[in-house]
Amino acid sequence: TLVGRDALRTQSGMEGDMDLQFLLQGGDLLKVRSSSWKKTRYFRLQEDCKTMWHESKKLFKSNPTCECFSLDDISAVRLGRQSEGLRKSTEEQVEGRCFSIMFKGRRKNLDLIASSEEEARQWVKSLEKMMYNRNNLSLHWIYTCLNKADKNKDDKMSQSEVKNFLRLINIEVDDVYTEMLFAKCDTSKSGYLSGAEIEHFYDLLTHREEIDVIYGEYAKTTGFMSPENLVDFLMKEQREKATLVDAHKIIEKYELDENAKGKKLLSKDGFLMYLHTPEALVYNSDHREVYQDMSHPLSHYFISSSHNTYLMEDQLKGPSSTEAYVRALLKGCRCVELDCWDGSDDEPVIYHGYTLTSKILFKDAIQAIKDHAFKTSDYPVILSLENHCSVEQQEVMARHMSSILGSALVTSPLCDGMPTNFPSPEELRGKFLIKGKRLNKLEATYVPEAAVADETDVSEEEESNDEDEDEQNVEEERKVGEGTDKLKLAKELSNMVIYCKSVHFNGFEDARQNLSFYEMSSFKEGKAMKLAEESANAYVRHNVEKLSRIYPAGSRTDSSNYNPVPLWNAGCQIVALNFQTACQDMDLNQGRFLVNGKSGYILKPAFMREEGAEFDPITLTRGDWLKHKTLHVMVISAQQLPKVNKKKSSIVDPLVKVQVFGVPADVAEKETPAVENNGFNPTWNENLQFDVYVPELALVRFAVEDHDSTSDNEFVGQYTLPFNSLKMGYRHVPLLNKNGDILPSARLFVHVMVLDAE
Repeated sequence: TLVGRDALRTQSGMEGDMDLQFLLQGGDLLKVRSSSWKKTRYFRLQEDCKTMWHESKKLFKSNPTCECFSLDDISAVRLGRQSEGLRKSTEEQVEGRCFSIMFKGRRKNLDLIASSEEEARQWVKSLEKMMYNRNNLSLHWIYTCLNKADKNKDDKMSQSEVKNFLRLINIEVDDVYTEMLFAKCDTSKSGYLSGAEIEHFYDLLTHREEIDVIYGEYAKTTGFMSPENLVDFLMKEQREKATLVDAHKIIEKYELDENAKGKKLLSKDGFLMYLHTPEALVYNSDHREVYQDMSHPLSHYFISSSHNTYLMEDQLKGPSSTEAYVRALLKGCRCVELDCWDGSDDEPVIYHGYTLTSKILFKDAIQAIKDHAFKTSDYPVILSLENHCSVEQQEVMARHMSSILGSALVTSPLCDGMPTNFPSPEELRGKFLIKGKRLNKLEATYVPEAAVADETDVSEEEESNDEDEDEQNVEEERKVGEGTDKLKLAKELSNMVIYCKSVHFNGFEDARQNLSFYEMSSFKEGKAMKLAEESANAYVRHNVEKLSRIYPAGSRTDSSNYNPVPLWNAGCQIVALNFQTACQDMDLNQGRFLVNGKSGYILKPAFMREEGAEFDPITLTRGDWLKHKTLHVMVISAQQLPKVNKKKSSIVDPLVKVQVFGVPADVAEKETPAVENNGFNPTWNENLQFDVYVPELALVRFAVEDHDSTSDNEFVGQYTLPFNSLKMGYRHVPLLNKNGDILPSARLFVHVMVLDAE
């Protein structure tokens, strides 16, 4: 076969692998859509080792219907009845035979039942292994395109098939160059390429001149890199502390040529292999683990937070689902919202009130949260209750939370006596906190005379006390039917609110004098942005000891988002975004919480944690926060950028934008020119320079766009990370799609340098 299928499998370490053989052979599975729709489907992995294929058994002979999905589209494979669909549509006795394939983006889960528990485990194990190997390979993609280009399947490539192949891999080569490349490889002068000639053709295509230059600069030992040469490269270019022991480990791990490895030398292929590893990427691999001090009070951290977590799409008619909670929690979200209303049969429901969004049971949401809360992060989850229920159904809510969450639910202060500050994320590991209204102050538990009921009863998202005019009309409709009676609060639910009591915000001075540390306000984005611009330092001080939650404007019925950065600059911890909506604002959120083990908690800089903090992100007076740096980014090249337009003849014209987000003085954006018709291996060698004054709050975003001279550029991929997590030197930058999932083969190659400004 073309470029040896077996050779590719050998390079991927999958040759003869039993799990791969199991998937290639495939088998029957019961596909579940509802309790009444369960049908047998035949599933198997296609020869490209990338695409899962399935078809209806009964239609095999006459009119088969086939469906496919790529392993790249899978976000997770879960054993057991873990999905909402399987829990509703199957009985407990089939638990061990069930598994679900969860997809990236908004695609529905695939719920399946195997014939035995052993077979279900085999499917899950095999799929997970292939998913892991897909993320470490790009060869299969090339192989698939070569096979597609070989129209007549004769294992040879004519000149027209070569052109077709180039188009498939997103590179347009003019006829003169194609003929030259073809002639160079067609050593047999037969008019087509086969076997070793195709491999030579592939080598010429994937040749990276920039790597040749860097390698040649340091390969001083008979054309190879010695351990000493490698240490030289790591220290001079990559600015890393490296020893000969480190160099030997790299050669042992990444050198493919056994002959070179035996001589303790690193070849060019081994060098390139190393540059693609996680420890050599632009993101500091030390930050993949929890590396920050987690023993500070809760108010000293930025907390990954979701708004209307139950929604899969928009806020007017989109579906509500427990799966939306699962997805947010698995992305590291630590504050989820539950919009609670009276349901039938005395069971509270969650949905977006006075809209056509579908409903889910409160108890099902709590169960899903419990099952997935601590899979990505061990640190506490805050349940933000938007409570519209009657006292009777509030009591049901309290019972469900108590019975399902059990001892993990915080129902009294962690310390003896009345607390004076928040506990830390470390002390709250594996715990759930309730954010909501409370009938009295927490102090009343310790001082009976303080037991005075609050005067006001408001819904969570009316706490900011002054609606923006343009939002009033949108909100008005939702309030019809609420009546003028105050919401009555069930004592059982009230008593569960310990560290996050919702109160009106009546100004910073009022909060300082009259509110306890655990009393917190929610701010609509417009109000919060105004405070962050006009009273930034007061906001920073307020957020040293109290929590602030920000939520999107009511007018965002399409579940769009707002820029969270100005609110983080003001020290706001719970900046809630619509996780279900892919956009630049969510890219920034994902970048902010990429580090610290994806724990969902990021320690605020010291100058935002001290009492009487003087930091003001707007005026930027002198202080510890000013650490003026110059960021130099040379955008060198990219590899295997995906097509944006699926049309056969469409090739991307990529350009790269480098953006800095942070305090207003640091916000900047610069871009390279576009490279015409080359998504496969475009080269820029473009230098971009930025001044960064408050690096501890800055984020850097690398974005690739398809240039269009007549309309807006189209998004290709992006990667966002904190400024202080950048690594210097020659680095590959992974790229994520619009949903925040990795693009398996696509990368940028850059050189990064951070210098102290004069």
